[in-house]
Amino acid sequence: MFVFKLILLFLVFILAVKLLGKSALAQLTPYDFGAIIFLAYLAFGPIKIDGVKEGIVGMVVITSVHLLISRLSLFNWLNSFIIGRPTILIKHSKIIYHNLKKSRYSLAELLSNLRASGYPDIKDIEYAILEANGEISILPKKELVPVTRKDLHIKTEYSGLPIAVVIEGKVQRQNLKLLNKDEKWLKNELKAKGYDRIQDVFYASVRDTDHSFTINTKDVDDQK
Repeated sequence: MFVFKLILLFLVFILAVKLLGKSALAQLTPYDFGAIIFLAYLAFGPIKIDGVKEGIVGMVVITSVHLLISRLSLFNWLNSFIIGRPTILIKHSKIIYHNLKKSRYSLAELLSNLRASGYPDIKDIEYAILEANGEISILPKKELVPVTRKDLHIKTEYSGLPIAVVIEGKVQRQNLKLLNKDEKWLKNELKAKGYDRIQDVFYASVRDTDHSFTINTKDVDDQK
């Protein structure tokens, strides 16, 4: 009975949050936050947990249900119900009012998200899509897409990956192996740059191409 009640209330809670709409997941307004908190309280308030045993059983059951739902979401026929589908809110610079209303996504919130993404003018947007997780994907018009080196036919050389070798005064030996270096090499390199004690180095990284260092000390930032 306890397990059945737990599963039922958990599923009802998920359904209730889903019914709040994708906008509630995107940016929690005070009333969104309040609704979710109250739903959680009302959903799980009736459950009486009698001792540690039931607490552990409850955690195992909820984890199992969560994993089951995640697995079911891999099936196409259930995916749209469990996760949801993306919704087009702007198409060819025109707001689709019907989709906005259906998603319970206010125009003020949409405009706020567009401004935050650097597109204050709707005329600059080809598509704005409300994703299933509540995020907004914005596709600007082609003429406004930032020019890349590829567009200008400029050859780009690999600049290398900075690999952390010291974090908070501790040597990252596993990362040194990626560079085919050892701790002795690191100490010698740091000493040559004026750092006698590794403990004084807050962060140090080495680029895997030319072995150049970036070093931040605990007191002041310093790059060499």
